[in-house]
Amino acid sequence: TLSYGELNLRANRLAHHLRGLGVGPETVVGLCLARSLDMIVGLLGILKAGGAYLPLDPEYPIARLEQMITDGRPVLLLTTSAFAPNLPVPAGVRCVLLDQEDTTAQPNTAPSVDLRRENLAYVIFTSGSTGNPKGAANTHFGLHNRLSWMQGAYQLTQEDVVLQKTPFSFDVSVWEFFWPLMIGARLVLAAPGVHRDPARLAELIQTQRITTLHFVPSMLQAFLAHEGAQHCTSIRHLFCSGEALTAELRDRALKLLPQAGVENLYGP
Repeated sequence: TLSYGELNLRANRLAHHLRGLGVGPETVVGLCLARSLDMIVGLLGILKAGGAYLPLDPEYPIARLEQMITDGRPVLLLTTSAFAPNLPVPAGVRCVLLDQEDTTAQPNTAPSVDLRRENLAYVIFTSGSTGNPKGAANTHFGLHNRLSWMQGAYQLTQEDVVLQKTPFSFDVSVWEFFWPLMIGARLVLAAPGVHRDPARLAELIQTQRITTLHFVPSMLQAFLAHEGAQHCTSIRHLFCSGEALTAELRDRALKLLPQAGVENLYGP
């Protein structure tokens, strides 16, 4: 658990450390971590340093990671000693191990960075369903535009509890991370693998009183089939995208979770 103050402090210190290693606007930093508090610190630290993050899922095959690193051209890689042995680090690219770096001597305040709205915020690779995976780059302006639209449309509050369960190599994760942090809501990180397990997911939603979360429709179908789904009465916003949401599945969700708004964000 981290407070906003603790999160900001750790991210600021990491950002200064990254600045000292050459990270700034229009530089890409590869981030290879499991879903954890360190991941959030890493994401914010990269952005506060002015860089753009490149998510590298440690569950991906080495060949896929190698292709993403080659095409994404990060100036350095952030990971931990648990994942570093399987990470294909190119010659000349530094690998920073977050569990071994001591940033406590760094300043507690955010670094001063000449960041512009057209600068890169992140690079996420496509699935490769139409060929080789391609890196899709997005700017700070694009990220702000998406988050501002979601806030205007769905009005998250500081009382909301948002579940982050989408692997960070998929674009849905972007708003799962940053929307609640932008508003001051509580962000809950699902343990690795929970997003595939309806029973553990239902338990997490109930114990943490999750109000806002996302489902791919096929996973929503599996979740609603579990007996624990109907007891997830805290859900206020249920977002769907990634696949077509059928009217039948939408109606089933509304019947089992009548207090929730089901929002279809799918747009191929």
